[in-house]
Amino acid sequence: MNVAKIFMVSLAFAFAINANSVAQSGDAEAGEQKSITCAACHGANGNSPIAQFPKIAGQVPGYIAAQLAKFKSGERTDPIMGGLAGALSEQDMADLDAYYSRQQISDLFITADQEQQARAGEAIFRGGSAEFGVPACMGCHGPSGSGIPPNFPRLAGQHASYTETQLLAFKSGRRNSPIMNPIAFPLSAQQIKQLALYISALH
Repeated sequence: MNVAKIFMVSLAFAFAINANSVAQSGDAEAGEQKSITCAACHGANGNSPIAQFPKIAGQVPGYIAAQLAKFKSGERTDPIMGGLAGALSEQDMADLDAYYSRQQISDLFITADQEQQARAGEAIFRGGSAEFGVPACMGCHGPSGSGIPPNFPRLAGQHASYTETQLLAFKSGRRNSPIMNPIAFPLSAQQIKQLALYISALH
C-alpha cells in the first residue's frame, strides 16, 4: 500500500470516529414541507437547474444535516446558507436530510468536445496522482462517485462548475477540510476542471 493510500485510510478512519451524526431521526415527509424554501436555489427535489447551486438530491444520509450544522455554527461560511441554516433546529436539519437523501438525482452529460478532458479527469478519479501523492477520489467517494455515508458525499451527477469551484476553494484554503485541503492543493486548475467534468458525467 503506497503512502497516499495509507494517508487516506488513516484519515477516513479518524474522520469516521469523529463523524457528525444526525442526532435525531429525520422525517422525510416533514422534510419535504420544509424544503419549499430550499427549492428556490436547489430546484424541485434537490435537482438544481442552475450550476451555481449544487444538486443535493440523492446525497448520502447524514451529509446534508452535517453541512447545515456547519453553516449554522459558522464553521462553513456562505452569505445565503448561513442565514437560512441559522433558523433551523436539529430536527429540521434531520428532516431535510431524510427528504433529500431519498430523492433521485438527475443525470448530466458531457459534450463530445469535453470527452478528452473528462478522460484525463477519470485517471485522477480512479488512480490519483503518484507524482503529487494525491489518492484516488474513489477511495472515499466510491467507484461510481455515490459517496460513503455520512462523511463522504455523493459527487456523481454534480454540476461540473460547482465541483470545480469547491475544489478550487479547498486548494486555496477558502474552504477548510483536513482531508480535502492537502488533496486539492497540488492539483492544477486544469486538472481540477478535468476532474469536475468527469464527475459530472458519472451515473
